[in-house]
Amino acid sequence: MTTSGPGQTYGGSTVGSEPTFQSTVDDSREATVASVLSEDQTKKLVTDIAEDLSVFDGIVERAQAIIARYPQSRSALLPMLHLVQSVQGYVSQAGIQFCAAQLELAAAEVSAVATFYTMYKRKPCGEHLVSVCTNTLCAALGGDSIYAKLREHLGEPGKPLGHEETVGTPGEPGSITIEHAECLAACDLGPVVQVNYEFYDNQTPEKTVELVDALRRGEKPAPTRGAPLTDFKDVSLQLAGFFERESDVDGPSQATETLAGAQLAQDRGWTAPVMPANVAFPDLEKK
Repeated sequence: MTTSGPGQTYGGSTVGSEPTFQSTVDDSREATVASVLSEDQTKKLVTDIAEDLSVFDGIVERAQAIIARYPQSRSALLPMLHLVQSVQGYVSQAGIQFCAAQLELAAAEVSAVATFYTMYKRKPCGEHLVSVCTNTLCAALGGDSIYAKLREHLGEPGKPLGHEETVGTPGEPGSITIEHAECLAACDLGPVVQVNYEFYDNQTPEKTVELVDALRRGEKPAPTRGAPLTDFKDVSLQLAGFFERESDVDGPSQATETLAGAQLAQDRGWTAPVMPANVAFPDLEKK
């Protein structure tokens, strides 16, 4: 039997400080595998990998502050991933290992979370992330047309930009990553687009093209509602729970369309029925 030790990987995933993988393959089967794979392939299958984590030296104190918010340290993983993303503009393998080391988790556990949520990017992102809602209502109102127009406008002739692809050098000023997104929870203002998760409502293909062109010129058009526009790294830091300026949370958070129903009810004196104080639970049908 074989056990991979600290820092080793099996199939590309780094294990933690304690042995976490035990193979039940006996020596004869291992010999068979060795006879099939080349020496280089074998090294890729099980190898020692130590990423350079020095890029995160400046955020160790903030990482510990995040951990201190939770009774169990592993609960800090989501904001911790946003924190490492604020450094490199994506969650790199080094970022995975940094989170694992800080939280005393296996890197495979961290990777499982980082690859589940779409807000964690696994390859370098542009200065700005432009998300186009293409879910049912926004799509019907023009979201699909907006996304198609952006792909052509930001891509090359005959080669439209694809989902989570970047125009320009990732992280550099004026670079833009686009993505089609599931419901952005603004159906009353559709079709909607987000830039670094700030809302731009009631969009058209033409308005969105003007928006991304302004971003590429280094401008930061004001969102329809929400805080002033920043960049993707900065908003990742905010999502980790760190706000550098008062303006990070300063801005309108609602729209007239969103409040229309409540306003109509108030104008007409409508109220919801009062729930009785004590409601008997109905009898359940016996099986």
